[in-house]
Amino acid sequence: MEPFRETYTRFPQLVKALSQLRTYIVNNRLVIPNDGERYRKGEAIATGFVESTVNEVVSKRFCKKQQMQWSKEGAHLLLQTRGRTLNGELAGIFKRWYPDLAIKAEEMPIAA
Repeated sequence: MEPFRETYTRFPQLVKALSQLRTYIVNNRLVIPNDGERYRKGEAIATGFVESTVNEVVSKRFCKKQQMQWSKEGAHLLLQTRGRTLNGELAGIFKRWYPDLAIKAEEMPIAA
């Protein structure tokens, strides 16, 4: 990045954005899917149908005509929880967080 310091007028903003991206990737590396691995296993890697649904739900809630609105952080956390529910990962996460909690994966509600 150093060659850009002199030529790129928004270099400090670029450094900050890349630093935030790195932090996000490091903090979420365990839940970021490896599309190459999924492809080699013959698993689906397309997310268009998920993105379409998320965009529709989020855009409705962020609309200023609604009585209630989500904050960006609240929407992000809700989507993470929903994704983990749909992937069947939520019960395992709760077991790690609360080892004494008597919960079985089959007791978790099936996501619609």
